Amino acid sequence: MIRLAKYDDLDRIMEIYQEARNYMEANGNPDQWGKNHPPRQLLEEDIRKGELYVYTENDEALTEDLKMAQIHGVFAFIIGPDPIYTYIEDGAWLNDEVYGTIHRIAGDGVAKGVFEKCLDFCKSQIANLRIDTHHNNLTMQHLVEKNGFEKCGIVYMEDGSPRIAYQYLAG
Repeated sequence: MIRLAKYDDLDRIMEIYQEARNYMEANGNPDQWGKNHPPRQLLEEDIRKGELYVYTENDEALTEDLKMAQIHGVFAFIIGPDPIYTYIEDGAWLNDEVYGTIHRIAGDGVAKGVFEKCLDFCKSQIANLRIDTHHNNLTMQHLVEKNGFEKCGIVYMEDGSPRIAYQYLAG
């Protein structure tokens, strides 16, 4: 299930991002999120704006009356222009229509298919999606390309660091 994140979810969300940073560092990508990205303050702002989502599953090992949803993934999803995507080099966007952007997607490594489930949710909201990733994030590059995203060029983060930009068009 995908739902909007709540402030009460923040401790678990921070754990998931730490697990993702550990995974990235162990797999040759220590620079994309460094030691503390995304910061809690940014996530609090995402929650306030209604742009941070979590992926949950029920823990089947619990009894029915104690069953609760465990958070296994998190992502920001914003429909509308993203300033980072205003300038693109070494390519071009597939179109200039209204789009949704997926940012800061991470899973805990326990639940399988988190990226696909989050993507299905985003596709159900809008048929035009954009995402970007670090050139060392081979896992994310594989996932986005496997799921129909087309490489469009290079965009730059607020700090000037480059990212590979992708776009998905339904149909």
